[in-house]
Amino acid sequence: MSSVVELKSLVKGLNGASSGEEILGILKTLKQEAKITEAILRESKVGLAVGKLRSHASKDVSDFAKDLVKVWKTEVERQKQSNGGGNAKAANAKEKPLATPSRTPSTPLTPTMSSVGSKGELRTSKTDGISTDVTGDKTRDKCVELLYDALASDSGAPSELIMSRAKAIESTVISEFGGTTGPYKAKIRSFFVNLKDKNNPGLREGVVSGDLPIHRFCKMTSQEMASEERKAANSKIMEDNLFKALGAGEVQAETDAFQCGRCKQRKCRYRQAQTRSADEPMTTFVTCTVCNNRWKFS
Repeated sequence: MSSVVELKSLVKGLNGASSGEEILGILKTLKQEAKITEAILRESKVGLAVGKLRSHASKDVSDFAKDLVKVWKTEVERQKQSNGGGNAKAANAKEKPLATPSRTPSTPLTPTMSSVGSKGELRTSKTDGISTDVTGDKTRDKCVELLYDALASDSGAPSELIMSRAKAIESTVISEFGGTTGPYKAKIRSFFVNLKDKNNPGLREGVVSGDLPIHRFCKMTSQEMASEERKAANSKIMEDNLFKALGAGEVQAETDAFQCGRCKQRKCRYRQAQTRSADEPMTTFVTCTVCNNRWKFS
């Protein structure tokens, strides 16, 4: 399967899949039948679609997606090396008169998935040979550079596309704060940290591909930008803190009316609290005294 049309159809299937099993089925088809080249990855956008799944809530899906991306990166790198010889030198010779003085012949004009080297080196504006002196202000240019480095770290997109996203984000933030103020710098720093997070590839790829529009991204909070794993962990922490806070200083009654779902014992302590509006039932918090399992219900 090497047709871009067929791959685009599978990409639509991935985006519209409603279950992990359905996604895994499409991923297996891609791994077994798709004949990948650099051009096909760009045109079909299948690389972006699969890359987003590396942060999927299902471990099976995320692991398979990570493995598939590695396979494709290796294949693209192999193709680049096997076709590199004379063709690459000829291409560089043609491009040399148009290159800027700071660009070396070995620097690719439009890095792809293979730009993330086999040694695990991450892309930056320096490795891509991209100048970030675009605004005439040193502080703003440095912020553009930070955003570029975060977006490009493991991306296979062309440098020009990544730079356009970085400049658009910085431009939106400067418009919001009216200058390189403290809040401006804090906002850029927050974007950099969240985009650079190696456990959150979906956010980077969404911004680079355009699936997540710049104006919407710039309004997101740190909590909204977090990966699904981080959101789940934060939710668990908040629930645990609520559980502990509501129980501070309260005397809990012991009962055998509840059975622990973990150890199946009926030795429990419980308490009740009004956590919602007055016309809603009280929430009951139960703790198993045998295995310390906790749960709540209304």
